[in-house]
Amino acid sequence: MVVSLAHRLAAYVWAGPNTMLGLGAGLVMLAFGAAASRIHGTLEFSGGAIGLLFASRMQPVRFQAVTFGHVILGTSAAALAGAREHEQAHVRQYERWGPFFLPAYFASSAWQLLTGRHVYHDNYFERQAVESCTRH
Repeated sequence: MVVSLAHRLAAYVWAGPNTMLGLGAGLVMLAFGAAASRIHGTLEFSGGAIGLLFASRMQPVRFQAVTFGHVILGTSAAALAGAREHEQAHVRQYERWGPFFLPAYFASSAWQLLTGRHVYHDNYFERQAVESCTRH
């Protein structure tokens, strides 16, 4: 029990710098009408004007959900529900990689671009998250 608690605490601390980025973004979303909830050890922020903005087809960068450490941002509650398992896989990746996750993620995307692959779908971390969802 004590080892498990220590392990969980260490995972939160290790992912902490990325979680802070997510908290900052989540607070901005809250200021524009988003909702927040705590689910499976994460804070989820969804909806509001910013959620609508990122869901819009007018944006060059669109997403339904994105994870920063132990914070998941979603365009809507329904989008979060649909993406939750995938985003939880990213939470586990943040717990393993800590502050190195974002540089490694972007390096993988850059490598995919340089080798003529898709920067998102062929990204190592995205493929790993998709695979973890198909195993369940």
